[in-house]
Amino acid sequence: METGNHSCGTDFTLVGLFQYGHMDTFLFTVIALLFAAALIGNITLVHLIRLDRTLHTPMYFLLSQLSIIDMMYISTTVPKMAANFLSDTKTISFLGCAIQTFVFLTLGGSEALLLGFMSYDRYIVICQPLHYPVLMSRKICCSIITSAWSSSSITALMHIIYLFQLPFCGSRIVNHFFCEIPSLLPLVCEDTSQYEHTVLLSGLVILLLPFLAILASYARVLVVVFQMGSGKGQSRAVSTCSSHLTVASLFYITTLSTYTQPHTLHSPGRDKVVAVIYSIVTHVLNPFIYSLRNKEVMWALKRQMG
Repeated sequence: METGNHSCGTDFTLVGLFQYGHMDTFLFTVIALLFAAALIGNITLVHLIRLDRTLHTPMYFLLSQLSIIDMMYISTTVPKMAANFLSDTKTISFLGCAIQTFVFLTLGGSEALLLGFMSYDRYIVICQPLHYPVLMSRKICCSIITSAWSSSSITALMHIIYLFQLPFCGSRIVNHFFCEIPSLLPLVCEDTSQYEHTVLLSGLVILLLPFLAILASYARVLVVVFQMGSGKGQSRAVSTCSSHLTVASLFYITTLSTYTQPHTLHSPGRDKVVAVIYSIVTHVLNPFIYSLRNKEVMWALKRQMG
């Protein structure tokens, strides 16, 4: 434990996305543009849902919460990543690394659970419309948000308390562009196989179960819609389900591929490319997929723009 205590005062060095210095300016520009697009898209969607009364429904309330999580999610990693592109010292303090990992895990877990709850909302509104006002009341929606945040933050805190009391040794070089569990485990001096089982279990509960629930919900929704025989209803249901499934699949599959395999099978290059998808790309796409493919949102946007 003495080694672990000594390691607490030592900074980590983040390798970054690529190890080619001549690409830093170009990468900084690309990342900055993606960051700006994510912020503008999500802020616009949140304000539009708040201002337009036709969007004051449980579905759009959950969607606004997803946008808030997306803004916080991308703000956890991208600013430090972008700053390192233009900096000679690509370090992050021990405490800063722990905080970044905690916030990242909390937001990731919250988004995973929230996407599952959003599919439940679509299932109720189509399959049990008469019970929708009761099953998706304002109180229940608030309970959903609270449970997603509390469960993910407690899980993240447990991981941080255990992981960052382990002894870190060696070069202290993190072969990643931000601090997360798979990139930190190779730096631990002790055997982490038992802890990896805990990470796997957490990933299956927080990621795989909501993803399976989404697939099951939308399978049931599509069956019910096609039994109705309404061409317009079928088209609208397929559009809504496909947009949600696109975002969900991109997020869940990439995240599961990172958090459900032992660190001995990880490839730093592949991990960084996959991490770009679930930590940046999905949060840029979310507001545009949900708005551009949603007629109610587009009509609300036109009304607010006069």
